[in-house]
Parts: sequence; C-alpha cells; structure tokens
Amino acid sequence: MPAFSDPSDQETCVQWPLPPELQPDWARAQPILRLGVMASGAGSNFEALVQACTDGRLQAEVALLVVNNPGCGAQQRAERLAIPCQVHDHRGVASREVLDQALVAAFQAAGVDVVVMAGWMRVVTSTLIGAFPERLINIHPSLLPSFRGLDAVGQALAAGVTLAGCTAHLVCEEVDAGRILVQAAVPVLATDDHPSLNARIQRQEHRILPLAVSLVVDLVRQG
Repeated sequence: MPAFSDPSDQETCVQWPLPPELQPDWARAQPILRLGVMASGAGSNFEALVQACTDGRLQAEVALLVVNNPGCGAQQRAERLAIPCQVHDHRGVASREVLDQALVAAFQAAGVDVVVMAGWMRVVTSTLIGAFPERLINIHPSLLPSFRGLDAVGQALAAGVTLAGCTAHLVCEEVDAGRILVQAAVPVLATDDHPSLNARIQRQEHRILPLAVSLVVDLVRQG
C-alpha cells in the first residue's frame, strides 16, 4: 500500500486508508475477512482494531478476542463492544504448546483468517505460528530490531536513546524478529518517564496496527 505525506497532521506520516479513487478494484470487491485478536492487558489496541473495522479503514471484522488474564481490561472492552471473547488462562495448562493448541482450535472454530497479538504477553510457539503462516501479527513498543523482549520502553529509557517508537511485524519463532510491516517513531523528551513515553508510543500503536493488519489482509485476499 503506498504511503502519502500528510503535512496537515504533525503526528502521522501516512495517509491511510487510500481515497476510494486510488484503491484498486480488487480491494473494494473482496469479502470481509475475519480477525482473531489476542490480548493480556488493558486492550486499547484491540479496541483500536474494532474501531478501524467499524469506521471502514480496515476491511475486516473482529470475530473473536482471546485473553489469558480473566477480568482484564481487554475482556471488559469486548463485553462493551459486543465482541465474542474467550478466556484461556495460561496458568491452567501444562505447556505453551497446549495453550497454543487451544488458541488454534478457538480461532479455527470462529473462522478466523488473520490473528493479531495486540498486547499478548506470552511467547507463542510453532503450533500457533504454523497454523497461521504469514497471518500472525504482533505489535511491539520499540523500533525493532532495537529493544526486543520485555519492557522495551524501560530498555529505551535506560539506554538513553532520543528516538523510540513501535513496530507491527509478522511473528516468527524468534521473539520480535519477524518481518517488519509498519513502524512509527516517537521522540524521547528530556522530561519523559516510563508512563509518559509509553503513552505516546501507545498512541502510535493505535495508528499503525490497523494499517499493518490491512496490509496483511490485502495480501491474503490476493492469494
């Protein structure tokens, strides 16, 4: 999908979605694809995806949310947004593979085409990756390949960098190492602490994650 500069908005560097007159015919004629979303925490990226589907920026629908923390914010958002939600608590299973087998079964039963890890705080295995090859997306709060793994925001602050950001990427078996789809840069201010920098990065996550999903959805439609 081409990117266009948008000087009217100082916080974004792309115009998306494309205006209707610039969209290829196949993009307008294809059926809606179904998304599965995985979340562990507050669920703001999950809601950003639902909103993008609702307002037409993303030609898809969220068919199922899966959470691993009962009662988490994401589950509460799903109830408010009337999105089906299942709880698969990792504490009650024998291994990561067993958990991923349950996730695959849930997504397949819901007819899911593309899966999005929107704040899923568990390492996934080849069981899930292999079930959705090139269709499993993750959002990470750093400009990968910098600051992989846990607490990327804290890592960035500790390193003293002046530029942080976020990355939406395809998932592979090496953590935070899959093919990059979209990135957004966020300056680190002299006054920043963990909460302030994290909040500004998260606002950009809400922008780029629907765009990354749209890119993958377009590739799926093209076969």
